[in-house]
Amino acid sequence: MSLLFKGRAQGAEAIKIGVLQLLIMFFTDHLRQAVNSLGELWRSPFASLMTIGVLGFSITLPSTLYVLVKNTEQISQQWEQASEISLFLRTGVTDASAQQLLTRLRLWPEVAEVAYISPAEGLKEFQVLSGLGDALNYLETNPLPGVVLVVPTVKHSSPTSAGMLLNKLRKEREVEIGKLDIEWLERLYALIGIAKDLVTLLAVLLFFAVVLIIGNTIRLNILSKRDEIVVMKLVGATDAFIQRPFLYTGFWYGFLGGIMAWVTVLLILLWVDYSMQGFMEKYQVSFNLTAMDLSTLIVMLLVSVSLGIAGSLLSVQRHVKDIEPR
Repeated sequence: MSLLFKGRAQGAEAIKIGVLQLLIMFFTDHLRQAVNSLGELWRSPFASLMTIGVLGFSITLPSTLYVLVKNTEQISQQWEQASEISLFLRTGVTDASAQQLLTRLRLWPEVAEVAYISPAEGLKEFQVLSGLGDALNYLETNPLPGVVLVVPTVKHSSPTSAGMLLNKLRKEREVEIGKLDIEWLERLYALIGIAKDLVTLLAVLLFFAVVLIIGNTIRLNILSKRDEIVVMKLVGATDAFIQRPFLYTGFWYGFLGGIMAWVTVLLILLWVDYSMQGFMEKYQVSFNLTAMDLSTLIVMLLVSVSLGIAGSLLSVQRHVKDIEPR
């Protein structure tokens, strides 16, 4: 009985060792083919750099536009006055009643901030801005009403949501007139939406072109090794084994192209930021251009590698199978 258990244990141990050896051989074989494919690129540097450059610059353009649109969105979020609602209170509304209105509005989920400008404060501000100065002191009564400034939350700052909030605020008993520059908001969001659509369309077209270029490059590589592929098939090599080095070539094209695109985008953003600083100084405005973070770099590499593998896969699936020994 003990011999039976001992035999089973030895058999299980042998299976474990066999599985471990298979895993080691699997990863070793893939590593060897990946290194060999990188060596193939190194042996033809000019052609490799041409393909890597095409892929890198194709990713650079939409990536740069994406970062610039992202910064434009951040600027628009800082322009809170673009979605700020001005409520002009009725004549006779006291400061105490205005404060009660502010207390109610702060409880609304659509409202981020509220501020109150009393008639006296409004008159002082008007004196400074108008340049009339002491001439306004001769007025018998203050003609300016109290004003409540309402800033919607980010979720309710779109033109449609801000317009609905404005209609809701106008129904308050203390409010005489409510104003919101809807046209300005609509233009702002429309421009950002158009920019996003253009970046998406441009990215799709360039990515499609990259897949075709890499596919054609891999196709030429396959045709140049036609005799070698025929010999490999004669000795029993499978299509998957033959295709693997070409897929790794597509991987290296994508990875190196993504690195190139990342460096190029960084240089472009540094140049744009330097140019913007001079422009901002003239208008006494402070703004720092947001560069790419680690997550953006990872996304760029994933997209680039995916394009390289897709182009390679498109070519090997068609051409390797067509090569058969006669």
